[in-house]
Amino acid sequence: MNILGISCFYHDAACALIKDGMLIAAAEEERFSRIKHDSDFPENAIAFCLKKGTIMHQDIDACIFYEKPFLKFERLFLSILYGYPRSLKLFQEAMKTWLSKKLWIKSILQEKLGILESKIFFSEHHLSHAASAFFCSPYEEAAILTVDGVGEWTSASFGIGKSYWNGSNGNNSLELENEIRFPHSLGMLYSTFTAFLGFEVNEGEYKVMGMAPYGEPKYMDKIYKLIHVNEDGSFVLDMTYFSYYYHNEKTFTEKFTQLFGEPRNPKTRFVTDKTSLFDDPNPPTKEELKINQYYADIAASIQKMTEEIILKMAKHLYKKTGLKKLCMAGGVALNSVANYRILKETPFEEIYIQPAAGDSGGAIGAALYFYHVILGKPRAFVMKHAFWGEEHRENSIHEFLNKEGIKYETIENDEKLFERIIDRLLKGNVIGWYQGAFEWGPRSLGNRSILADPRNPKMKELVNIKIKFREPFRPFAPSVIQEECEKYFDIPDAQKHYPARFMLYVTAVKKEQQSHLPAITHADGTGRLQTVFKETNLRYHRLIQKFGEATGIPVLLNTSFNLKGEPIVNTPQNAYNTFMNSGMDALILQNTLITK
Repeated sequence: MNILGISCFYHDAACALIKDGMLIAAAEEERFSRIKHDSDFPENAIAFCLKKGTIMHQDIDACIFYEKPFLKFERLFLSILYGYPRSLKLFQEAMKTWLSKKLWIKSILQEKLGILESKIFFSEHHLSHAASAFFCSPYEEAAILTVDGVGEWTSASFGIGKSYWNGSNGNNSLELENEIRFPHSLGMLYSTFTAFLGFEVNEGEYKVMGMAPYGEPKYMDKIYKLIHVNEDGSFVLDMTYFSYYYHNEKTFTEKFTQLFGEPRNPKTRFVTDKTSLFDDPNPPTKEELKINQYYADIAASIQKMTEEIILKMAKHLYKKTGLKKLCMAGGVALNSVANYRILKETPFEEIYIQPAAGDSGGAIGAALYFYHVILGKPRAFVMKHAFWGEEHRENSIHEFLNKEGIKYETIENDEKLFERIIDRLLKGNVIGWYQGAFEWGPRSLGNRSILADPRNPKMKELVNIKIKFREPFRPFAPSVIQEECEKYFDIPDAQKHYPARFMLYVTAVKKEQQSHLPAITHADGTGRLQTVFKETNLRYHRLIQKFGEATGIPVLLNTSFNLKGEPIVNTPQNAYNTFMNSGMDALILQNTLITK
């Protein structure tokens, strides 16, 4: 049975193909369209999934959309009525998109896919989130926590997933028993501060998390003026501080700025006593240091508040269910710092989060929910890796390079290739690393990565400023072979923690190792860890292992293969263009080496 899951028309449009309960392909539309967070109908992602699954449109048995458009429209319309007349502009803009396409998903799917109306189904937003975590996990039973900005009405949900099978007899269930509803939303609270700190909503939340360690959570008392939090993690926002429910551009009101001051100008540089100016010859002024420290303290405060609320939610969920395993999804589940605190500070012993925990992941969740719960089919799939995207093999790589007249060298023997790469890394080179299928989700996990020597203290600023062209305070991930992980990072039994495979834990770098790993150790002594397993990425594992043999440290600095504001690369041409438009020194396309 071929089931297509689709998410689109908000942000991060995506498609996933499930064949007889097994994931065959999954990809976000942005990787093909080259539009960051592309929300449009995922025509390219659908075409890729069908091609990888070797099926045609007529072979699709069911297509599941990840949410219910009419419920979402109801929420939008009632919010507009509640906010009138302030919401008039939002009403005008919303009607353009809703009346032109968002309300007519079924018709669009019929037209684009050429399938019968009877094959089209709709899930609910947070049910899709929950299913994307539980049905990709290895657990037979688990507590479920989903937290994001908003779906139809829900902004957070709590429940239980169960799968019990004895041969061909059994049952799958996924019940979301409690919820928090819009406009009260932890995701929207965090996004409001993202905007206040000068970053783009639905894009800059990572930057707030990266900025937070440069500050102290001094302003929790001010944030408590915005929100009342109960012991079970439920909360109520004081909506007089927020405008996101009636305004299409601004997220906070004048009352918010009276409390927190003027928003940060995104064009100004971020510099504190803890940051480095790298090669900027202009020293910071006292006033510049003071105002930036204030914004860093605000970032630390909203990050701490978010962590505390999620911890309350998780502790309450454990108390209610008594289960030791937790599945999480929704955009807030990408907050790697909060995730690690749940592992460390609650009774949950194992956590599962699939790598595309945000809206794109709803495509997988919708398809798996339909197959396992609606159709009642047994489970056989566990998502152990993220490599579900498009692959470009050596022949297509050479075809592109020859057509463009680009000089290259092919090194068929991996061991010899790795020796060349490591020699360059030891000389301070930055390498573009491209192999296999691209990753599902927002993180590069060893197939579309930029690599550098984590022991070199200059690499953090060099890669941020000269390669990625992004803010110098942004941290980098350490990729470490799973066998050696616990020597360098505070994560006992590393092999059993799935979030660490997907860069979804920020863990402490052990104090005795921080001086050996300055480029990946953030301002607070942490690293956004990626454990690399031999069985899921043999080549990347061997490269790191071989780097360890040369240096004594089997860790590489890993960041996503893209420039600021662009999606992660897909094709060899994308990779080459990014390579040439940055300060990278060498590019590896499978077994092909290109240098400048």
